[in-house]
Amino acid sequence: MSELDSKIQELLDSMNPITLEQMSDIRLMNRLDTKYVASKEQLVQLLALVQDKYYVQETLDNRIIPYLTTYYDTNDHYMYMMHHNKRARRMKVRVRTYVASGDTFLEVKNKNNHARTKKKRISVPSQDDFRGTEGASELVQRKTGLKLDSLSAVVRNKFDRVTLVNMGKTERLTIDFNIAFHNFETTNNHGTGQLVIIELKRDGNVFSPITNLLRDIHIHPTGFSKCCIGMALTDPGLKQNNFKAKLRNLEKINGEHFIDHEI
Repeated sequence: MSELDSKIQELLDSMNPITLEQMSDIRLMNRLDTKYVASKEQLVQLLALVQDKYYVQETLDNRIIPYLTTYYDTNDHYMYMMHHNKRARRMKVRVRTYVASGDTFLEVKNKNNHARTKKKRISVPSQDDFRGTEGASELVQRKTGLKLDSLSAVVRNKFDRVTLVNMGKTERLTIDFNIAFHNFETTNNHGTGQLVIIELKRDGNVFSPITNLLRDIHIHPTGFSKCCIGMALTDPGLKQNNFKAKLRNLEKINGEHFIDHEI
């Protein structure tokens, strides 16, 4: 564990915990999302500022929770191109595993032209055994207009997530780091070094106590898709003109080129 990772763990351990059951009334399945890109150094600053303002989710005695997610797309990367071409309405199909518990879900996310995100999901047996699950084909067809059989695995990521909840329980803040990608089509792997992705999730434009704190340490809103950036990093043959500024920013955060990382 690096010195920064140790400091992150230390700060999390000093916060008040909240359980999944206590968070049940703020699931925010129909929500507004605001994303921020930061470094681990900035994350340490942020966690020091929110000690008495936020709870940290604790699951099975852990406050840093590992996730494994596989994204699916058509052969011509229809969903990737929707995002790249800045379509206001876009969607993602993924299978996500909460590694600590083993719980796995097929999820479809839809974003509308009002920047509101809706997510529907069903429980499935595993990352590789889900297509025959009752309701799987119907969910994908209904929410995307695509047939599940037309979709193939394109990119997988793993990352560590911390979830914070404000004292008023009106919002969640997810913080993802140690993100690594594997591309099923190219077999390329890619790590992301010091990158941290912060996502503010709230039901409507309610006041958020975190926004001023983020601004004070020079963390500003910016769009970011782990799926699309992971595909761009691991497949140089994909069209990625509209992602180049984000890719340059990731290199700036690290101060060096990214490293390959098997997952």
